[in-house]
Amino acid sequence: MPDFLALAPLGAADLLAAELAAQGVTELRERPWGVTWSGELASAYRACLWSRVASRVLLRLHSAPAASPEALYAAAREIDWSLHFSATATLAVDFDAARSAITHTRYGALKVKDAIVDQLRELRGTRPDVDTVRPGVRINVRVVADEAIFAIDLAGESLHRRGWRAAGVAAPLKENLAAALLLRCGWPEIAAAGGSFVDPMCGSGTLPIEAATIAADIAPGIGREYFGFLGWAGHEAELWAALLAEAQSRRAASVFPGERIFGSDQDPRAIEAARASAQRAGVADRVQFERGALAELRAPGPRGLLLVNPPYGERLGEADALKALYAELGQVLKQRFNGWQAGVFTGNPGLGRELKVEARRRHRLFNGPIEAQLLRFEIAPEHYTREFRPGRLPPVDPSRRDAPGAQMFANRLRKNLDALGKWARREQVSCYRAYDADMPEYSFAVDLYGNGERYAYVQEYAAPPTVPEERVRTRRAEVVAVLPEVLGLAPERIWFRTRRRRKGLDQYTKVGSEQEFHEVAEGGLRFLVNFDDYLDTGLFLDHRPIRARLRELAAGQRFLNLFAYTGSATVYAAAGRARATTSVDMSRTYLDWTRRNLDLNGFGGREHVLVQADALEWLTSAPAGGWDLVFLDPPTFSNSKRMSGTLDVQRDHVTLLRDAMRLLAPAGLLVFSTNFTRFDLDTAALAELTIEDISRATIPKDFERNPRIHRCYLIRRAR
Repeated sequence: MPDFLALAPLGAADLLAAELAAQGVTELRERPWGVTWSGELASAYRACLWSRVASRVLLRLHSAPAASPEALYAAAREIDWSLHFSATATLAVDFDAARSAITHTRYGALKVKDAIVDQLRELRGTRPDVDTVRPGVRINVRVVADEAIFAIDLAGESLHRRGWRAAGVAAPLKENLAAALLLRCGWPEIAAAGGSFVDPMCGSGTLPIEAATIAADIAPGIGREYFGFLGWAGHEAELWAALLAEAQSRRAASVFPGERIFGSDQDPRAIEAARASAQRAGVADRVQFERGALAELRAPGPRGLLLVNPPYGERLGEADALKALYAELGQVLKQRFNGWQAGVFTGNPGLGRELKVEARRRHRLFNGPIEAQLLRFEIAPEHYTREFRPGRLPPVDPSRRDAPGAQMFANRLRKNLDALGKWARREQVSCYRAYDADMPEYSFAVDLYGNGERYAYVQEYAAPPTVPEERVRTRRAEVVAVLPEVLGLAPERIWFRTRRRRKGLDQYTKVGSEQEFHEVAEGGLRFLVNFDDYLDTGLFLDHRPIRARLRELAAGQRFLNLFAYTGSATVYAAAGRARATTSVDMSRTYLDWTRRNLDLNGFGGREHVLVQADALEWLTSAPAGGWDLVFLDPPTFSNSKRMSGTLDVQRDHVTLLRDAMRLLAPAGLLVFSTNFTRFDLDTAALAELTIEDISRATIPKDFERNPRIHRCYLIRRAR
């Protein structure tokens, strides 16, 4: 049976898999970009007609090595194209490559086109013409790691084009992404249970129209005039006609009423476009579009789904202006939509806090290149947020400000800010530690982060059990009382955590799910930090000199970052003109963070490879001698199938270092760092290596009070 691939928006592959499974497709294989399966041609036709989430459906033809343009041409010639092209069919080739010697996509497409044209000319004496808009046969070619995969695009053009949107009408959401949001929010079940649908910022009507076609069992592809398989020589016209007839019969049998789906917007032109699109989609009698302000919105029934894609401030400064809009939406939800489900799709999840309703679920999706989140809410009083939530500065008690302890702490912090502030400005350091338990009775760490805007991340070191809880609460209240004034920051720009020792766990423990990121600067580079979700923010401040050293060492080198975390060391190596980088981490979350940090600094090329793997296991299978510069910064403890069930950096560092040295080129350098404060390097067991302890030289000024904050070594093979 033939093999098929269906592509979906990033973050929606599971929804596509569920759709195909409901259509009877078995043995699905879900991938981040979509789904693969083997089956009859009918399964692919049905996906083209009925999938609301898919963007493409591809018929896989062939795969072969393609390490050069000539090899790509030869691989394309191995396919019998006469089986796919009629005498009159036109042609288009889409080409993409990753980790390939073929870097020019147009040139790759040209080589494949030449192979097809040359073969058909030799067989038939004629060649197909090129039509890049609506070809008779669209060929899809992707080269990954010098392996080419050839496929026929059965959709022909993106399946989000349902055929009902008027030309020239812009929309913030593609139709298949809108459908993914509706499915993710459970709209089919809500509609079947008698619920209503509301979009109070509907624009040109994408969400309400998609909601109507779902509720009315209308195939999303039924109005399309063009599919890629219609001009394909292997097309089975009778099969397609039968599937179309079935879809038309289901549409005719639908009894979904016309008073349960509503869209509103303040722009009269948007409402006019929405009504015209609904007419073309065949749901004009099932959707009501009205011009109206958010403040005028009322729930049309006792239960349902409100789903909205509000603006989120793509330009600097816009987000602050939109806080009032989100706050108004929150008030409307709480006052008039009690008992409803709600979804807010936004590229700025932080604005979701202004609703003052706790999101019960968050889903990461991409709106084109823009990473966004779908925030899902259950509108009920028990989910309304209080003014204070964990992770932010506790409420300030003004009566504590004049307490002797509060003033003593404030004076010490001011002194540090004055001295370190001068140093930071001179050295152009934007993120640094301003206070680190300088007074043992006030055992806090105060870190400042900046990039135009300034934030503070405050950690309270948990007191030993011998200290009475009342004394702990008093000291905490005194510190909280003076922090905003001394730091010169509004309370909402100060994050507050209590840090406790966690045996057997590493520094990456997750403590929240806000997924709000802030951009900060370091060393002329840009990084994303997260103050809500983890005990560490994503940028280890004490490693600042180590990262700078890596940048100096990286020129022309093949760089490997083991236990990569958020990839800050990789960004520095790329900035130092590393020839290539590889970042290895077990966490997809941290690899995504690494990719975002690389992209933020303009290092989005294929030479920067991300590997999701257990670094301990990967070390034993990676190619020997493949890297010139390796940075190894393991957690102090970590669960792993190797190393007797856990990684203990003190116990296991000899094995770990030897495994890492195997990956180095003969003249390569390993930079090894650990934050285990009692670490003792076993130099006797590593006598075959040349080891230089550079720990003292890599302790920055803002961490001088704690010279054992980390250990760092340069390690080479002995000569």
